[in-house]
Amino acid sequence: MPVTILSHPACNRHNVGSDHPENPARLHAISDQILSSGLEFVIHQRDAKAADVEQIALAHDRAYIQSVISKSPSTGQVWLDDDTAIMNKSLEAAMYAAGAGIMAVDLVMQGHDQQVFCAIRPPGHHAESAQAMGFCVFNNIAIAAKYALAQYGLRRVAIIDFDVHHGNGTEQIFRTDDRVMFCSSFEHPFYPYTDPIGTPLCLKMPLAAGSQGAAFRQAFTSEWLPALRAFQPELILVSAGFDAHQEDEMAHLKWTEHDYAWIASELKQLAQEYCAGRIVACLEGGYAHSALGRSVVAMLKAWI
Repeated sequence: MPVTILSHPACNRHNVGSDHPENPARLHAISDQILSSGLEFVIHQRDAKAADVEQIALAHDRAYIQSVISKSPSTGQVWLDDDTAIMNKSLEAAMYAAGAGIMAVDLVMQGHDQQVFCAIRPPGHHAESAQAMGFCVFNNIAIAAKYALAQYGLRRVAIIDFDVHHGNGTEQIFRTDDRVMFCSSFEHPFYPYTDPIGTPLCLKMPLAAGSQGAAFRQAFTSEWLPALRAFQPELILVSAGFDAHQEDEMAHLKWTEHDYAWIASELKQLAQEYCAGRIVACLEGGYAHSALGRSVVAMLKAWI
C-alpha cells in the first residue's frame, strides 16, 4: 500500500518573513527532494482539508481559539508569544495544518492508507491547550490524537516526538490522559527547558549536545520499544521534527538522514505488530532546507 503525503497551498501562505527560520522554503525543500528522488511516482499526494473550530477545540481551550481568531490581522503581523507571529494568512494555514492530521487519521483508520505524512506548517508540538509557543499556533498532533480517540473509540494511542526540542505542548495536553503514551527525545538542556524526568506514560529521552543518532537508537531500543510493546498502541502518531540533523544550525545534535530512516523503519515494524501498520506523521521542526528534504525522503523510503 503506497504512502500518502497530505499538504495544502495554504500552508505556504503563512509567511512572517524570509529571515524567520520557519518559512515557506521548508515545504519547497521537501517537494524538491521528493521530485529529485523519484518518489513522486510511488507515493500519493493529496490536498488536506481544513479543520473547523470544533475539531481544534478537541485539544485547545475555546477562549484561546477565539483569541487567535480575533488577533488574526488583516495587515502586518501580530505576536502571539515572544517567538510566534501570525499574519493575515496564518490562521488559514493553521486550520489546514490541523485538518491534515485529522484527514490522515481518517485515511489510516478507514484502511485507505497505512502511513501518511503531513507536510504542513505552522508546526504544532509546542502549542499548549491555551498558549501559542515556539512557532506553533495549534497542536496538530494533539488534535489528531484527540480526534482519533473520540471518532474511533481508540483506547491506546502512542505519540513519538523526535524533534530536537521537547514537545511541551503535547505533554501538557495529555498529562492526565492514560489513553496516550507520549515518547519525546530532545536536546537537553535546551528550549523549552523542560523537566527531563518522565513518567510511565510520558517517556523522555534527554540527549546531550553533540549526541549522534547512535545514542537515540540505543535508548529507543532499550527503553522506548519495550514500553511501547507493553502499551500495544492501536495507532502511532509522530511529531516528525528533523532539526536534530547535524546540518541544522538551530540546535546541536549530530543526526543524519540515515537515523531518520532507521526510526521510520522501527516505527513501521512496531505499527505492523500492533496496529495494522497505521502511522500518521506531522512535520514539526527542521530548518536546514537540504537536510530537511533529504531526511523526509529517507523516512518516506523506509515506509515504502
